[in-house]
Amino acid sequence: MQSLTPLARHAARPLRLRQLPHHSAARLASSSSSRSLTTSVDRVAVIGAGQMGIGIAYVASKTAGVDVLISDRSESQLSKGLHFVDTLLGKEVKKGKLSNGEADQVRSRIRGAKENGLESGDSANLQAVSESLPVKQAIFASLATHLPPHAILASNTSSISLSTLAASAVSQSGENRASQVVGFHFFNPVPVMKLVELIPALQTDPTVLATAREFAERMGKTVTQSADTPGFISNRLLMPFINEAILALEAGVGSKEDIDTTLKLGMNHPMGPLTLADFIGLDTCLSIMEVLQRETGDCKYRPAVLLGRMVSAGYLGKKSGRGFYSYDATPAPPPPRKPGVEDPTDSPAPYGNAEGDVDVGLRRMGDKE
Repeated sequence: MQSLTPLARHAARPLRLRQLPHHSAARLASSSSSRSLTTSVDRVAVIGAGQMGIGIAYVASKTAGVDVLISDRSESQLSKGLHFVDTLLGKEVKKGKLSNGEADQVRSRIRGAKENGLESGDSANLQAVSESLPVKQAIFASLATHLPPHAILASNTSSISLSTLAASAVSQSGENRASQVVGFHFFNPVPVMKLVELIPALQTDPTVLATAREFAERMGKTVTQSADTPGFISNRLLMPFINEAILALEAGVGSKEDIDTTLKLGMNHPMGPLTLADFIGLDTCLSIMEVLQRETGDCKYRPAVLLGRMVSAGYLGKKSGRGFYSYDATPAPPPPRKPGVEDPTDSPAPYGNAEGDVDVGLRRMGDKE
């Protein structure tokens, strides 16, 4: 994890933010009671130039109008991400949504960064790296050491416990900065999806939470707040719904077509639950259900037997060519999963470690509107 430190250092960059002393009632942790915290984000640093990171950077510049520094360990990924920004802006100009001058202004506010170096005056950071608790913990430990005292440390995640992540935000000198950690769950693709879930850790200072909400709203997002609990709001409600549809199919309540059609036409859903499961990925659905069951201990989250069998057979949905429906692709081989052994994708992190496939499925629902 030492190799991640330079990335964290450089990515921790700028964010000139207005700073105002927060009220004493907001001083929940001794680590934040003696410092002024950022109350308005004017400059943001994003770690991770993948689809989520680039989407966040794009919307932060275009809609919120803030300066963005985006970094990635891979120079090729960073270059690819910045090229994607250019592509998005080109489409906006072609559609008449932006003038050439406006597009140039948006692009001028986004900078790429190499893996080393830390600029002075950094004030906020949002990391959008892969859903891996050890990776995120290593970055946050480095940021806690190198970011200014008032900076906000944010993580984009669909599954990882923010309280667990915040506990890693301790500087090399032993200063605890857990109160400055907050979570976002942006939905993919970020420029299109209107919602963001805001997740405070148990340690999060109210000033940090309020600043994060204000920033998300400036990005044009509708904000819902979730407790730091397995699945947050979105997956805690969505996955049992999908699982119940699979149980209904398993019990012979109706055919897959009739189940999907009933929900589409009777409940005005843009996509049936079994089709949605195929787009999300059945392995992802299974992983999240197992996390919900394990973390809550509630049997209502027990995955349908059929779901587990399909994953074992390699029927993962659209990405493998076959799920509840067939698609134009060659099915992937069964995953290397042994009976009684937890899926390695969700075992390292409390609340699981599911990738962003759920967001892709939800995006498909939005496309149908």
